[in-house]
Amino acid sequence: MTNPIGILTDYFDQLSVNQQNQFTAMKALYEDWNSKINVISRKDMDNFYQHHVLHSLAIAKVMDFKAGTTIIDVGTGGGFPSIPLAILFPKVQIHAIDSIGKKIKVVSEVSQALGLKNLTCEQIRAEEVGQRFDFVVSRAVAPIDVFYLQTKHLPRRGYLCLKGGDLTEEFANFKLRTKFYDIKEFFEGEFFETKKVVHISI
Repeated sequence: MTNPIGILTDYFDQLSVNQQNQFTAMKALYEDWNSKINVISRKDMDNFYQHHVLHSLAIAKVMDFKAGTTIIDVGTGGGFPSIPLAILFPKVQIHAIDSIGKKIKVVSEVSQALGLKNLTCEQIRAEEVGQRFDFVVSRAVAPIDVFYLQTKHLPRRGYLCLKGGDLTEEFANFKLRTKFYDIKEFFEGEFFETKKVVHISI
């Protein structure tokens, strides 16, 4: 029988049995919720672990979060990258936010079903969040100049953003120290060819 999360264990071979069970349970949970609230495109469900879970975990190839680190996932959508990161880093505290209530409902329900004690979620705009976090993470939310203006009050240490395509123009006038990591250096597959993790230090 094929291991449904083989694509994950190929790159993260230290997963505990509990973590493997959580990752395995994710797809059925999202299929169920996606039938009620469309948070993932139908065609993407066929590549769920590569396009959503493994893509989210590319952040872990750039930053090994220490226990006690606090993270906010801005514009989490259906819970990416926050839910995969919460599974991989059970001693890290993650707060997932989105302005769309139905998306946060999915994140909350999936998180509870997986037993994630280190993930909280909230329907709120980034500009309204009053506390600070060590890192801001995001996945293809907005152009960096807009995103930074909306979130610059949040991070103590920096940003880790998942982005795709040619980022030369988008970052041409961006002033903070920025490093780009090609995800194809971490994971195999055509899907990752033009995708990057962008690490912004503050």
